[in-house]
Amino acid sequence: MNAAAMKKTTLGPSGIECSAIGLGTWAMGGWMWGGADEAAAVRAIQASLDAGVTLVDTAPAYGLGRSESIVGAALKGRRHEAVIATKCGLVWHTREGTHFFEEDGHPVYRYLGRESIVHECEESLRRLQTDHIDLYITHWQDGTTPVAETMDALLALKKQGKIRAIGVSNVNPETLAEYLRHGPVDAAQERYSLIDREIEQTLLPLCAEHDVAVLGYSSLALGLLAGPIDPARQFTGDDQRASNPRFSAGNRARLAAFFETLEPLRQQLGCSFGQLMIAWTLARGSVSVALCGARVPQQATENAAAGAIALHDEALQRIDAATATHLHALA
Repeated sequence: MNAAAMKKTTLGPSGIECSAIGLGTWAMGGWMWGGADEAAAVRAIQASLDAGVTLVDTAPAYGLGRSESIVGAALKGRRHEAVIATKCGLVWHTREGTHFFEEDGHPVYRYLGRESIVHECEESLRRLQTDHIDLYITHWQDGTTPVAETMDALLALKKQGKIRAIGVSNVNPETLAEYLRHGPVDAAQERYSLIDREIEQTLLPLCAEHDVAVLGYSSLALGLLAGPIDPARQFTGDDQRASNPRFSAGNRARLAAFFETLEPLRQQLGCSFGQLMIAWTLARGSVSVALCGARVPQQATENAAAGAIALHDEALQRIDAATATHLHALA
């Protein structure tokens, strides 16, 4: 794809411009994805940049710093080409807050206290090999810390030039409204795909009212929407899809029928099923950025190409009809 054909968007009041397709790096950290190949991940990030993707999304929790370190290595010499989004609020350096999960033998807590955020930011800057983070996002919300304290810390980091914009993730409308009472929020990162549309009725109206950009993560629903899945395929190790009911045999059959219905449209547009699903996400107008995970260059390049696909109304209607027919019973 010609990188110049990539759709662009702006991250809320910050005015930061980025690509409408973003690269998600959760899988690159290996955790919950059955491991990862760091060299291939570095090449995937660089291939994304070559294809016009400028937003690279990561987090300390993705492999306990591993994903951030991979992003830092990949962007060496190319930092100016990227808009880096990373996160805070899932910590293993303290046991304050609320215990959330275990990762590689470390208890991880939800915590958004002032001192912890400052510590996390410094660690992220070090791993990312940069002097600033473009978009700093509270990863999961912490019921033990007042939002006012969290925002105070984020606004101080912004004033110091260590972050350029403030984001929130996995947040309900009430908590977002509380953030907005204490300062500008540039972006909200939430799950959104053809089969995950709850935020259309809950969070999106508030985001639209306050010019908060929406970054939709899991645009391909953990790969479920990337195309037909071989019924014999097994997910092994700590790969979360092994125990996810959405990847059941029954759902794979429903998805196979769904994709078969859309095969003529896919051929007409000359794209892959994954690209069609990503293009649908952007065409809906619900999200500013569709975040798509990739672990190898081919995946990254294919996802990026969806940023140049324009879906007409008839195509959207055909996709919605196929969804209603085949995916209404998706578990």
